[in-house]
Amino acid sequence: MALGAALLLSIAGCGGGGSNPLSNPPSVENPAAIGGRKLSFVYFQKCINPILLASLQINQGGVVSTNTCASSGCHDNSTGTGGALRVVQSAQPVDLANPANTPDAVRASDMYKNFYSSQGSAVIGTPLQSRLLTKPLTLNVLHGGGVVFADQSDANARRIAYWISRPMPQGQDEFSSAADSMFTPADPATGACNSL
Repeated sequence: MALGAALLLSIAGCGGGGSNPLSNPPSVENPAAIGGRKLSFVYFQKCINPILLASLQINQGGVVSTNTCASSGCHDNSTGTGGALRVVQSAQPVDLANPANTPDAVRASDMYKNFYSSQGSAVIGTPLQSRLLTKPLTLNVLHGGGVVFADQSDANARRIAYWISRPMPQGQDEFSSAADSMFTPADPATGACNSL
């Protein structure tokens, strides 16, 4: 009898917020996310999107050819077979100096779709854990498109690593003027793309 009472008390302490010890626990409320840092849109548009569209040498098992990341069969938005990264080849640059290009208008553009897809293939702040970089380098991961960047010193690999490693400051969106420092001189319109 004492053993039965102890067992019943132990079951009652296992969960259940109500009077029935065998019921489900109360709903758990998860706090809102407090991270949410973003990568720079302006740096992506000027320095990363062109890499996705460029004709690059690719080595697939010793056979060298030329292709683009955005090609059909790779990461093209409509005909690509290459995983989560999707690229709209016809995406036009967005003039961020034009007041009509509000954040909502930019977010509706094809260029933003490319940005969003690329950012989704990145672990913000950690380039060497980001598929956007590790896949074309084939660093401990398979890439159906072969080796695109021979090593991390490749100029394109360095730009991608630079972009991923420099998120916008906490609390600022992807359009933050903090991205100006990613160019030399510090002006996205006239500056050259910095890299690692």
